[in-house]
Amino acid sequence: MLLGTEDIYAKGVDAVAVRRRIGMVFQKPNPFPMMSVYENVASGLRLNGLARSLNLDEVVERSLRQAALWDEVKDKLKASGASLSGGQQQRLCIARSVAVQPDVLLMDEPCSALDPIATYRIEELIVELKQKYTIAIVTHNMQQASRISDNTAFMLAGEERVGRLVEFAPTRQIFTNPRDKRTEDYITGRFG
Repeated sequence: MLLGTEDIYAKGVDAVAVRRRIGMVFQKPNPFPMMSVYENVASGLRLNGLARSLNLDEVVERSLRQAALWDEVKDKLKASGASLSGGQQQRLCIARSVAVQPDVLLMDEPCSALDPIATYRIEELIVELKQKYTIAIVTHNMQQASRISDNTAFMLAGEERVGRLVEFAPTRQIFTNPRDKRTEDYITGRFG
């Protein structure tokens, strides 16, 4: 598997260095509960030894702005990250991920635990962030995939319960003219 031009599974590859280049946003928002909003965002910078060489206040504000959260929390930076609403917590986790400026942002069902309004805000945010980051999203929500993705990969578990790539194409093609019948069946709700 390549990250840029680097085979991340090659012998001698520093796994910690690879992880620094990849941000992860999980299905369920997971702010660090014992940390403030500010410290949640700054934590990756501190962990990676970057805090001393940066103006943390500027990076935290920029990251919260990128996550469309700054205006809602600028007066609550010392409050616990866990005190925020579910949608705000998910955007806080996105801010934490982008603070370290990863090459890739992975999102596992980032809206599954959110209400429609919070989902809409996260989707708007993803569309904005994809201008700067490579984003890979796992979702079972076909409408969401069709709204926010540029390319879509359809994977299906085989008999051995391992996901196999069935089809990869520009999103418009996948949703309007898929090449594989299994893709069409899933998209149209015939199975899945």
